[in-house]
Amino acid sequence: MAVRAVRGAVQLDRDEAGHMDERVGALLTAVMESNSLSADDLISIWFTATPDLHSDFPAAAARKLGIVDVPLICAQELDIQGALPRVVRVLAHIESDRPRSEINHVYLGAAAALRKDIAQ
Repeated sequence: MAVRAVRGAVQLDRDEAGHMDERVGALLTAVMESNSLSADDLISIWFTATPDLHSDFPAAAARKLGIVDVPLICAQELDIQGALPRVVRVLAHIESDRPRSEINHVYLGAAAALRKDIAQ
C-alpha cells in the first residue's frame, strides 16, 4: 500500500464556528467519498485557514465526523493581497492502492478557482 496525498479546499460564506464545521465537514466527506476512504486509511491531515478565519479550528470539524485517532494540525495561510478570502485547505496523507493519477482532489464552490487543473 502506498502513501498518497489528497488536496482540497472550501470557501466559507462567513466566519462562524457552526458554519465552519458544516463546510469543512462537507469537504472532508467529499474527499473521503470520492477516494473511497475510511478513517482507517487516514495517516494525518493538515488544515490551513486564511487569516480572516478566527471562529474555530478547522480540525474540530474532523473530530465531529468521528476522525478521532488521526493526527490533525491547523496552520494559517499566508496573508497574500488579493487571495480568495475565508478559505480552509486540507492536505490529507492516506494509505491507498490507487495510483497518484487516480486520486481525486476536491475543491468545493468558489474554492475550485484555486486549482482548476486538479479540482473535481
